[in-house]
Amino acid sequence: MLNFSHAKTAQTRQPSYADESSPAPTLTIAILTRNEAHHIAACLHSAAFADQVVVVDSGSTDNTREIAQAEGVEVYNYPDWQGFAVQRNRLLQHVRSDYVFFLDADELITPELQDELQAAVRSGKRAVWKVQWRMVAFQHELKYFHSEAKIERLFRRDMLREFTGVVHEQAILTMEPTPRILLTGRLLHYSRETVRGSLEKLTQYAMLGAAKRSEKGKHGGVLRGLLSGSSMFLRLYIGQRGILCGGPGFLYCFMVGLEGFFRYAALAYDRDSLRTDIPR
Repeated sequence: MLNFSHAKTAQTRQPSYADESSPAPTLTIAILTRNEAHHIAACLHSAAFADQVVVVDSGSTDNTREIAQAEGVEVYNYPDWQGFAVQRNRLLQHVRSDYVFFLDADELITPELQDELQAAVRSGKRAVWKVQWRMVAFQHELKYFHSEAKIERLFRRDMLREFTGVVHEQAILTMEPTPRILLTGRLLHYSRETVRGSLEKLTQYAMLGAAKRSEKGKHGGVLRGLLSGSSMFLRLYIGQRGILCGGPGFLYCFMVGLEGFFRYAALAYDRDSLRTDIPR
């Protein structure tokens, strides 16, 4: 493991907010990277308000780590990719704040979301906070696209045990039920910037999704893939208003639909070679 810089850190505190004399709760923003040199500086600038910013890299071959180091954050390198959940758990090992917010390198925290995150941390609540996206695809913000995904991103560190899962990993908490709170400020998500990059991401997520379903004993096939991909495309393009976003909106919805199709095609025809350790 390579440890680069530690210029921006938070004091270690035990989470205790019982009265006004207790220390103010602190926030860590934790980021996974691999070959994100074109995104990481802007991402880190949007996270600069946090008490601690930690980057766990998965063996980048570009200068992602060097850029992050220059921004004065903590950078750790774990090139032995074992899945998203394992990398998030490695991030957790380096968190020293009372709360942790997980940010992807292709996301930016908007000013509105920053205000909400800071208010949530100051509250000291025992809860999990969810966020939604404002999508940017193929150099255009999909202004009319209504993203329905609600992603758990902000946690009290003492309530977060670990992550499990191959892709779209799940947080395991120390206590349930725990309230879930939806933040109104949205993350700006640069989801698909080029057709080539979209095809690469499609391959990764289709194969990981197939591996996940294989572990659960599910079956694939062309017909299942057509049904899954078609329903996903129609839900995004019509139901979530991708149709109002021109060519970029069509491409985004079509690529996600193709991912749904190839997930089940791979489950049927590549079943014996499916792996869960496909890198980012």
